[in-house]
Amino acid sequence: MKISGLHRQIVLSMTAIAFTVTFLVLLTSYILCYLLETYWPESYTNDNLVPSGPEWVWMAGITLIGLLLAAIAAFKLSARILHPLNAVAEGLRDIADGNLQARADVRADSMSEIATLAGNFNHLAAQLERVSGEQKFWNAAIAHELRTPVTILKGRLQGMADGVFTADAAQFQQLLRHVDGLARLIEDLRIVSLEENGHLLLTLQDTCLVSELTAVADLFRNEMAQQGQTLVLDLQAGVFRCDPIRIRQALIALLDNARQHADPGKITVSTEVSAQTYLLKVSDSGPGIPEDFIAFVFDAFRQAPAKNTAARGSGLGLAVVQTIAHAHGGQAVCYRNAQGGSVFELRWPVAAGYLSK
Repeated sequence: MKISGLHRQIVLSMTAIAFTVTFLVLLTSYILCYLLETYWPESYTNDNLVPSGPEWVWMAGITLIGLLLAAIAAFKLSARILHPLNAVAEGLRDIADGNLQARADVRADSMSEIATLAGNFNHLAAQLERVSGEQKFWNAAIAHELRTPVTILKGRLQGMADGVFTADAAQFQQLLRHVDGLARLIEDLRIVSLEENGHLLLTLQDTCLVSELTAVADLFRNEMAQQGQTLVLDLQAGVFRCDPIRIRQALIALLDNARQHADPGKITVSTEVSAQTYLLKVSDSGPGIPEDFIAFVFDAFRQAPAKNTAARGSGLGLAVVQTIAHAHGGQAVCYRNAQGGSVFELRWPVAAGYLSK
């Protein structure tokens, strides 16, 4: 191993310490002998204060052995300290060069503090790699989701300009539906981004959610009825401490998800108020979210197979539900009910100790 930098300084410092200690031991021993012979001659029998040849050899040998042991100890100590530090330095250079897979190698005999430093660096590098991967995924997903409505709008408008499509009320209504979908996608992206950055502020107020949620349900009732789905409300009267606009937005996402994925049958929207928790629940009768997909159901752009592929959404609706739950200091959960259907719950605490404006 090449000895340089801090490694050399540690070895030289330890060697200097060993030499100094050995020199002081020998010097003080000689001074003690001199004082004994001068002031207490009766207790000192050696008449010659000058060391003999064998004594000089013994003192030189002890000094050399001390220096050698100090150098070996310093060499090993510096290796234990500098190996993980050099690994971290190399990892930082690799990350600066764009290699986010770089990790610091931690030796088994490294000091705990140094090993902790290297472990924290490895954790940081893993987080950077994860965030970078998620950013690439989000960029690709957003581009994919925006491309479809923009392409449709461009095609329709170009067709109307060329006279292929008649510029009548029906065409404008269709264009407006695409614009509404695009606006909703942009709003969903904005909400998820704000929550991840900690900037999603809520306007909290004491609200009776019965009228708020009933109005949302009425927007879906006819469309669900055409698909054989019956919307049932079981709303508990009482005051909920929440942002009513965001709660309505969460229910819209949950009902839209049920409309796309649930079989014909009853879809129940219910609320509960307990001493500690507020609850908004949407349940259906089947076919239910696959068990292996439940863990990912609230991830952005992750979509389970839909029965109506033409009506597939952006994959952001349930991510928005989770975002709204987190902003209220709560959580969103999904599980299967006894009938084999899906249950989505948005829970948030009664205590209003979370971010608001």
